[in-house]
Amino acid sequence: MVFVRGGRGKILVLASALIFHSAAVSPAQQPQPAPTATIGADHGHIEPPRANYAFPDGHAYVYSGEWHVITAGTGTVRMEVDGKERKVVATAESVGAVNVLFPVHDRFESRFDPRTFCSLSIFKHSEEGLHKRETSIHFDYARKKSTLDERNLKTGETKHVENDLLSCSTDFIAGFYYLQSLPLQLGERYEFPLSDGKTAVVRASVDKREQIRVPAGTFPTLMVTAEAISGPLQSKGKVWVWYSEDPSHTPVQMRVKLGWGTLLFRLQRIEK
Repeated sequence: MVFVRGGRGKILVLASALIFHSAAVSPAQQPQPAPTATIGADHGHIEPPRANYAFPDGHAYVYSGEWHVITAGTGTVRMEVDGKERKVVATAESVGAVNVLFPVHDRFESRFDPRTFCSLSIFKHSEEGLHKRETSIHFDYARKKSTLDERNLKTGETKHVENDLLSCSTDFIAGFYYLQSLPLQLGERYEFPLSDGKTAVVRASVDKREQIRVPAGTFPTLMVTAEAISGPLQSKGKVWVWYSEDPSHTPVQMRVKLGWGTLLFRLQRIEK
């Protein structure tokens, strides 16, 4: 899944890296809404992985990002076993003219508990134009708080922010795999919390079957529409993800609609 914030140049090359996010403006840089307005009374929940779910360990999805038929960047997402945890590593690189006008070189890491799909931490190293920063987010479910620490790599300026957290949330990277793990039955709807330091509630609906052709091949798919229904991402756009209609639920294509245009991300290949 991809939830998009930030400048146009950032969005063009980074929406494929999450699977739930692009090069975002840090939560510390945005207005802080009251916790009750952010989370809301009905926030859905995270379902643990079903018994027969096979995590796509060691598989890397490689995407191209297109805007008005121009390839603006590439993104990769890979899941790895890391002790008792799962780690998801996503990278984003600008290419061509976009790389000249607004170079982007980003790396994201998300860790989550594979027994519950609750996110544990996020690390972001972002190089976007003239800006360079590193951000760490930790989820403390005992305290029901998320802690964000950010450092500007050019100025040395640091920020520390705490926000309310639900009992279990996914994040903008692991959420890509969380949706993949669900049964995804046609006509079903799912609501769940997603956090990038601040919590949003996401609604995802399985809307239709469609045959999709991408560079990686032709796939029968289920199209999932996702959008935030509360929190800082509400009314910021809509995302469509086409998952292959087989047990792997491979995310083969994504489309992001924003106020100024539509972005398309297509699977180039799967690396093992």
